[in-house]
Amino acid sequence: MTTTLRMLTYEITADCMDEYLRIGESTALNSLKKFVKAIVVIYSDKYLKPSNNDDIARLLTVGESRGFPGMLGSIDCMHWKWKSCLTVLSEMYTSQIHEPTIILEAVASYDLWIWHAFFGLPGSHNDINVLDRSPIFAELAEGYGPPVNYSINSNDYTIGYYLADEIYPQWSTFACVVLHNMIVEDDRDVNGSEDFNSDAIDGSSQKPVSHEHTPEFMEFIQNHHLIRDKETHSRLQADFVEHLWQVHGQSC
Repeated sequence: MTTTLRMLTYEITADCMDEYLRIGESTALNSLKKFVKAIVVIYSDKYLKPSNNDDIARLLTVGESRGFPGMLGSIDCMHWKWKSCLTVLSEMYTSQIHEPTIILEAVASYDLWIWHAFFGLPGSHNDINVLDRSPIFAELAEGYGPPVNYSINSNDYTIGYYLADEIYPQWSTFACVVLHNMIVEDDRDVNGSEDFNSDAIDGSSQKPVSHEHTPEFMEFIQNHHLIRDKETHSRLQADFVEHLWQVHGQSC
């Protein structure tokens, strides 16, 4: 246990434990693997679970209370330095910071809870390359995505969206984070708390298990086009401008 915690805390390799704790490299690695597997078995159901209907309903309620109906969270990529990268892999994993890194794509909600994590691509990729390989919209493309219905500026939408920066494509599932930061800057409350009644949210505690056949190929293609619909993205952006002006324009 001591070996495992030191390796995780100080980000050191297994062979660094030889002289300090008199434990061989193979023993240290085996201990680390068992520790990680135990953490996953014990805590994955709570801390690695995908969002269920209750979670989606809560996120939508919070988003609407903050002036962003239909928002499911924020998406971005970050680079984790790989200090012990093998020389043969260093060029592939070298990022714009000129060091080997591994990319993590994550979706976080307002309280910094991570709902989606896609980790492992080389640092030479950019956010778009990661998105093309990410399973974030897999369920939505297969027709199993959570029901999301909201209205902005008298226009109805049926697909939730994530706040993203300008590098992300103009899809119906993304909205520019600049809009969000403009509102946060004008209406920030560091010590405030969310004021909504979670007991009033409808939704089952677990996602219903589907025993139906996977959707036909043409249905999958249709869902795929809906996710990447630029026209919906442009309309959503224009509606947001009008919506945010109506909500916050009078106080400017």
